[in-house]
Amino acid sequence: MIELVRSLWRELAKFGVIGVVNIIIDMGLYNLLIAGPMPTKVTAAKIISGSVATLFAWVGNRYWTFRHRRNRPVHHEVVLFFGVNGVALAVSVLWVAFAHYVLGLDGKFWLNFNAMFGIGLGTIIRFWAYKQLVFRNEPLTEETAGQALAEPLQREDARQSDRPA
Repeated sequence: MIELVRSLWRELAKFGVIGVVNIIIDMGLYNLLIAGPMPTKVTAAKIISGSVATLFAWVGNRYWTFRHRRNRPVHHEVVLFFGVNGVALAVSVLWVAFAHYVLGLDGKFWLNFNAMFGIGLGTIIRFWAYKQLVFRNEPLTEETAGQALAEPLQREDARQSDRPA
């Protein structure tokens, strides 16, 4: 039971870090688009920003969050990953469209609130589906959450120490 909790915590921590960066990418680009070239196209802006964030999520989750799991062939994972993210993005976009066009929630606050709420709904779907469908095989190695989170920093330190002075 302790190993299950430790494994879940490790994956949730890494997934959370990737998620925070994705929210910055998604919301930043969304706000740039609705403030600039797409002020009346909130749904299209959300599709674009979500798609860009999804590309980052693929790299982060494949090579960091779930790298310790046996992987399927990359082309299988890519199809499953982008399929799952397509469903999660659709949920997010449908919520933004519903809140904007049906409920009439307009203005910067409501556009951002509903975009974040949609991202939250999609995130729940993504984490479950990544574990169950995309990166579902058993872990290859066990590592603590602290080791998993510190590893990229340790690799960077090692690279810097290998450089000539």
